[in-house]
Amino acid sequence: MPTPPPASGSSRPSADELNEQIRALWTGRGHPALPLTDEQREEYRRLLEALRDVERGDVVEAA
Repeated sequence: MPTPPPASGSSRPSADELNEQIRALWTGRGHPALPLTDEQREEYRRLLEALRDVERGDVVEAA
């Protein structure tokens, strides 16, 4: 369930949007005991990296 990149000219997703995508990834597996597939793990890593980038950007802008 990869998330498409933002359309040309649009801003990157917010922390809230990324968190929502992460939650959807974990809850969309059908059962909490089921592990993520390789594809889902890669998507999870990508989402976490994007979230870290957004959070770093928020800190830099606030400084």
